[in-house]
Amino acid sequence: MRRIGNICIILGLLLIAGALVLFLHNRNESARAGEEAERIKEALLAGIEEPEEKDPYEGVAWNSGSWDEAEPEAIPEMPVKEIDGYSYIGILDVPSRGISLPVMVEWDYTRLKTAPCRYSGSYFTGDLVVCGHNYAKHFSPIRSVDIGAEVTFTAVDGAVYHYIVSNRETVEPTEIDRMIDPGSDWDLTLFTCNLGGKTRCAVRCLLTEKAS
Repeated sequence: MRRIGNICIILGLLLIAGALVLFLHNRNESARAGEEAERIKEALLAGIEEPEEKDPYEGVAWNSGSWDEAEPEAIPEMPVKEIDGYSYIGILDVPSRGISLPVMVEWDYTRLKTAPCRYSGSYFTGDLVVCGHNYAKHFSPIRSVDIGAEVTFTAVDGAVYHYIVSNRETVEPTEIDRMIDPGSDWDLTLFTCNLGGKTRCAVRCLLTEKAS
């Protein structure tokens, strides 16, 4: 019995040690990702001489609050800027949660370790979806963002788009259609994993009257 008890104690200590190692690894990854994202953000800002006040609907067919089914070639491509071999479309800011991060034009798990990424859509067509790891220095804070909070997106050409948070919901990993529903009323969606990684937190945003 004593031997079994000792084995259980050893196993318990090993589990605690493993959990501690994982915690430290995740914390270091978050810190590294935050530092890298800050460096890239500063490089992007250096290329934007001055934010340009611009109508977010300019140049795109807009009809009674919904995007027209225009031909793909009629919709302008989002400008990008390349840094360290990766292309970025702009900078996302959620001031109330201390978020100010660059956004890559394409996503994969390697890119997500550096910065949030565009999952689908475009700010030109009012269906931009941005995903990010739930690092403390990346998208973890959006899980508690308040409804009505301000969100801005500064494109690499200097155009600034203003949004407000209209809804926050939990989405299953398999509910891709729900996440990127092109017929929805939302103009911007931000999402990340909830604790445990089994569900996603989706923050839905609407363009405000502050055309910029």
